[in-house]
Amino acid sequence: MNRDELEQVAIRWVVEGWQKGRIAMVDELHAPNFIDHSTAGRRADREGFKEGIRGLYEAFPDFHAQITDLVVDTTRSRVAVRWTAQGTHRGEFMGCASSGRVITFAGIEVIHIERGLITERWGEWNGEDILRQLS
Repeated sequence: MNRDELEQVAIRWVVEGWQKGRIAMVDELHAPNFIDHSTAGRRADREGFKEGIRGLYEAFPDFHAQITDLVVDTTRSRVAVRWTAQGTHRGEFMGCASSGRVITFAGIEVIHIERGLITERWGEWNGEDILRQLS
């Protein structure tokens, strides 16, 4: 895939999954053999990833991420996405009951794309910072 195609998949992934919370995007954009290397205790497959999105939007119904940086590596078919997000804490998250606070998130995702589908994902975000904001 060329740079524009890889970038388009990554942007659609953020818009559909992390701005709209469309769980159906997992089946549309993730390969059947998708592996999530950053599971936070969930299954490492598409179903586990859907569970993560569902839980995030149950806790933060207005969660909305913005792409801060997007770096495309065409030789390895990978895209790195640095993002920031906000959401109002309306449900249990990371063991914390709803607080009504607006929480700010930041993280980095790396996705591997083959034939237009995401086959692997690595993600990092600061859980300690989120817990500090929740308490």
